[in-house]
Amino acid sequence: MLEIKNLNKCFGSICALKNINLNISKGDIITLVGESGAGKTTFLRALTGLEKCHSGSIKIDDIYLLKDNTYCHKKDLIKIRKKINLVFQNFNLFPHMTVLENIIEAPISAHKQNKKETIDQAKNLLEKLNILEKIDSYPCELSGGQKQRVAIARALILNPTYICFDEPTSALDPKTTNEIATIIKNLSNNIGIIIITHDMDFAKIISTRVVELKNGEIITDCIAHDYWEI
Repeated sequence: MLEIKNLNKCFGSICALKNINLNISKGDIITLVGESGAGKTTFLRALTGLEKCHSGSIKIDDIYLLKDNTYCHKKDLIKIRKKINLVFQNFNLFPHMTVLENIIEAPISAHKQNKKETIDQAKNLLEKLNILEKIDSYPCELSGGQKQRVAIARALILNPTYICFDEPTSALDPKTTNEIATIIKNLSNNIGIIIITHDMDFAKIISTRVVELKNGEIITDCIAHDYWEI
């Protein structure tokens, strides 16, 4: 389980996260909603260690990223970054690398995984995501939907327990949005998923729970069906 307790983050006098408490389990697809500036992206960045908070705790399965206002050591951070991954809104693919190179860079360079096994795993993921034919292409040669699939494969190759998505459908057409929704639903059989989106139609299709933030605070946390009935 991903456990967040009393999490606080301020930028100067502005509090982006205020006393956040949330538990996320495998199988959950939690959609974060709220106006721009509500704290959604800061929250995802905090979960993945990209943003440091001032107080609170973040526990990912059996490892603390943050405990008693103190962050973990580097060796635990490496383990955590295999457990939880963030798929960025603009994909953050390396433009000078092929699809395959983008996917295998982190597991080989940062986590010292076997190169041949990692390449085989990458090919398997690309086949499952129906994009194997683009394995030697560069990001500039891909559509938005194809870049999204590569970004998903890059996250999955580390076998994470949780994946965070920041606006996964913002640049996609309706057909591709539905395809990505299906992919994410299938992923949730084995992992927990946290999504930021302003696309309420997508949120209705995908969510098991909805968490609404306002001014850095959680104002609603409920089953998705109940949220749409409010």
